[in-house]
Amino acid sequence: MSVAACAALVERGDPDRFRAVMAAPVEARAQLFPLYAFNLEVARAPWVTQEPLIAEMRLQWWRDVVENAASGAARAHEVAGPLHEVIRDFGLPVEVLDSLIAARRWDIHREPHEGAEGLDAYLEDTGAGLMWLAARALGAPDAAEAPVRAYGWATAAAMYIRAVPELAARGRQPLPDGFGVAELAKRGLEKLVEARKARRAVPKEISPALLAGWQAESLLRQVVAGRSLPELSEARKRWGLLRQALTGRW
Repeated sequence: MSVAACAALVERGDPDRFRAVMAAPVEARAQLFPLYAFNLEVARAPWVTQEPLIAEMRLQWWRDVVENAASGAARAHEVAGPLHEVIRDFGLPVEVLDSLIAARRWDIHREPHEGAEGLDAYLEDTGAGLMWLAARALGAPDAAEAPVRAYGWATAAAMYIRAVPELAARGRQPLPDGFGVAELAKRGLEKLVEARKARRAVPKEISPALLAGWQAESLLRQVVAGRSLPELSEARKRWGLLRQALTGRW
């Protein structure tokens, strides 16, 4: 039960977010690693079993953990324990955590999203919600919620597009009928514009929470330009992350 255990989980299972945290100031890591480890555990829950009921039970366990964070339940768990401390110490909104978990129920079943609005809501509750939680853990004011969530949505859209082939291979229907990856990428770029218009509401002190989105714009632009499976070279990844970490500009 430690931040180090959370960091090890993120390093293995979510290397891009691990890089982002390691580029952040050391003092931010104790908040970000438990949140990202929690997100990884929840995201994996629907895929570790072929039995929908067991997957539902795994997600419900996390919903119970979050709901009872103040009671210290599941404190011995390597992720739940540190997560409880972050929730308690920084007053994270439990309803946002719960919505993030509940949204992952879509990954269990094989029904498509309910149109573009359903996919929009999924990305809002997962990616946008996670980035807002990270920002709150670093002290974000309420005024920063809209731009942080918009930036998180765009980041989630880029990551989701990269996952589309794997989701389809696993029998899911990742995109609504008549809605392709190019449309999703355009929507993500619109969200980036929306976020940047309100950038003044986001204090520089919380910029480490936004480092996880350092690849989003480049990936989304690749898709709009016609590349269905976007990717950045290692050199571009390193440079993009370094630039955002040093300047705080996103």
